[in-house]
Amino acid sequence: MNVDKPSGSAVLAWTPWAAMTVVAVADVIAGPDVGFLPLVSLGPAFASLIGDWRRTALIGVVALALTVALGLYDGLFEGRRGLTACLSVAGVTGVGLAAAVLRGRREAELASVRSIAESAQRVLLRPVPLTVGPLQMAVSYTSAIAEARIGGDLYEVVASPYGVRVIVGDVQGKGLAAVETAAVVLGAFREAAHDEPDLVALGERLERSLSRELQGEKFVTAVLAEIRTREEAVFLNFGHPAPMVVRADGTVDFPEPASYALPLGLGMHGTDGPQPYSVAFVPGDQLLLYTDGVTEARDENDAFYPLAQRACLLHEPDVHDALEALRRDLSEHAVGPPHDDAAMLLVRHQGGTVDGEWRKPR
Repeated sequence: MNVDKPSGSAVLAWTPWAAMTVVAVADVIAGPDVGFLPLVSLGPAFASLIGDWRRTALIGVVALALTVALGLYDGLFEGRRGLTACLSVAGVTGVGLAAAVLRGRREAELASVRSIAESAQRVLLRPVPLTVGPLQMAVSYTSAIAEARIGGDLYEVVASPYGVRVIVGDVQGKGLAAVETAAVVLGAFREAAHDEPDLVALGERLERSLSRELQGEKFVTAVLAEIRTREEAVFLNFGHPAPMVVRADGTVDFPEPASYALPLGLGMHGTDGPQPYSVAFVPGDQLLLYTDGVTEARDENDAFYPLAQRACLLHEPDVHDALEALRRDLSEHAVGPPHDDAAMLLVRHQGGTVDGEWRKPR
């Protein structure tokens, strides 16, 4: 039979009461000469660290009452020791109340900022469509920012007049600054994907947009994919990890460009941009675009996540269940909290023509 262990928060909640109980027992056993009584102030001190001001005030009142009772029991009010102990408890309670109020305000401000940031992230990273013609899609995003679903990875799918166009990218840095850069990339991609006739022109458009916005040596690695026929996918890689293609027979391929180009934001330095390259993509195949937070996740032996060996997890009948199985496996592989954002976008070719209507996201 499994016995549930008390949670950390429950243990902390009982800490002030436990501290006052231990001090009271020690004072009764040791007698008034040892001077344990002022330590009753540990109760409101601990309460101010983990509770709100109301709980701190309640424990402070209990601590003061306990101090008075023990002082009378020890006969300390015949001198100054009883009054000194009461003043000590009252002083610590007052400071604890002030600390609890300030902490509550900071937590409220942090929650507000986090809510705004997550709302901005939801606007930026919209749900991908369930289907576009024969293509089924699913997406997974894990942020490295603790308790906040924001980060620097980005993804988007656009059904353009030139085919289905996809981008997955990784912004240098994390947090709100990375989200701002991701907004520039996604905004430019969503507009240019409908206008530019080929991936090279689309990539140049993104480069120009970023060069106007980015400062210093900031950059964005990204891979663009275009699927315009039922038998081929075309890629444009800006220093990003190679996509993974899982064939219908289970074989795995990581198609790489002939030469890697600089990330977006660095291409205006006089170097040649990336060249498109194509691979077969037929009914039954799957395409996984991902960021380096996936392949660079390490286990307790410092081994990287073996993405190719885990491709078998993508053979679940439902595309969303398949990607969720891969995400869970990645989470179990990594030790501790993620050190980098991890985004994955899975495209499954079900057969038929690529031309198709959007189906609204769930």
